[in-house]
Amino acid sequence: MDPMTLWFVIGGLILAAFVLTGVIAVRRRAAVRGRNARELGPTRPVPGAAGQDTGDDGRTSVDVAEPAVSESPEVVEAELVEPRPRPAEAPEPPASRMARLRRRLAGSTGALSRGLLLLISREQLDEETWDDFEAVLIQSDLGVDPTSELVSALRRRIRVDAISDPKAAQAILRQELLKLVDPSMDRSLADTRTDKPAVIMVVGVNGTGKTTTVGKLARVLVAEDKDVLLGAADTFRAAAADQLETWGSRVGVPTVRGAEGADPASVAYEAVRAGTEQEVDVVLVDTAGRLHTKTGLMDELGKVKRVIERQAPVGEVLLVLDATTGQNGLVQARIFAEVVQITGIVLTKLDGSAKGGIVVQVQRELGVPVKLVGLGEGVDDLAPFDPEVFVDAMLEPAV
Repeated sequence: MDPMTLWFVIGGLILAAFVLTGVIAVRRRAAVRGRNARELGPTRPVPGAAGQDTGDDGRTSVDVAEPAVSESPEVVEAELVEPRPRPAEAPEPPASRMARLRRRLAGSTGALSRGLLLLISREQLDEETWDDFEAVLIQSDLGVDPTSELVSALRRRIRVDAISDPKAAQAILRQELLKLVDPSMDRSLADTRTDKPAVIMVVGVNGTGKTTTVGKLARVLVAEDKDVLLGAADTFRAAAADQLETWGSRVGVPTVRGAEGADPASVAYEAVRAGTEQEVDVVLVDTAGRLHTKTGLMDELGKVKRVIERQAPVGEVLLVLDATTGQNGLVQARIFAEVVQITGIVLTKLDGSAKGGIVVQVQRELGVPVKLVGLGEGVDDLAPFDPEVFVDAMLEPAV
């Protein structure tokens, strides 16, 4: 064989080897992707498909695969978005906001308040009346045990004191309801800076108004002359960071955000780091709304808290619950409390709701107080929970 032919043969063999190696590599990558897909389960469904969740702003978010949670945050490029100059629309001062919200809450005449007053105002409290009274309380999501306690206490006091005047009976009812709501619980927010910013995490399922609550809470804190920074650690829902950034601009506070789909623990970490460098008073961390049944995502929520605490303690973990969800809200609360140590509850959509008994239920279930309530859609419709105002609202026509 002449030298030229030999070189052609060698060149052909080398080319064939490269082609064969490429084919093997492609097949190997395809096999790995198939194995990973089987291990992680289904990935993102087609938008609009069944099983999707609605975010705080009504947009549709999609379920994501639930990989194992790594304790080391990914390195992400987080952006600190400075707000526009402080808007002319300043937050409402705390005193006037509380006065307005108390009037609104006290003016609520839901089915619970009407039912309680109708029953307790009857001239004769027979067994049928007490049965109807129990039914109204249970329908308000007060719960079986608290309802039994309340009815037993009322029957005992009315019998022992020989109460026949409906007004006197209503006064006793107010006292016993107030005991159930428990005014002795500490409802203050851990929002005082020490050597590091106070860190408040806000958690909850989709659709409870979580991101909106973060924005409203920022307004409350700014109205108290606190320097606030927002952390957009909800990186799963489309436009969640945009929504929070809009709130930041509206209130006049900076927002730290990452790219959509970025590691939420890393974004939260960067937010606390930026807050420490800027010496702000409070860092509010918004987390992704997640179904309490999604084990992987719930584990990731615990990771977010642990990663934050490498820099500063998380002084407050607020769970946002929709007051109208009733017993389902209790199920959510239990699961969240197992993953992160809940320190307080924010009840949204409480205005005019016949489900006010959820206040007692959730406090008993978790052993933590309801600290804030949302009473409407306005930007300043968030207020500290006041047990006496709440009970008086339930009995407003008689108090």
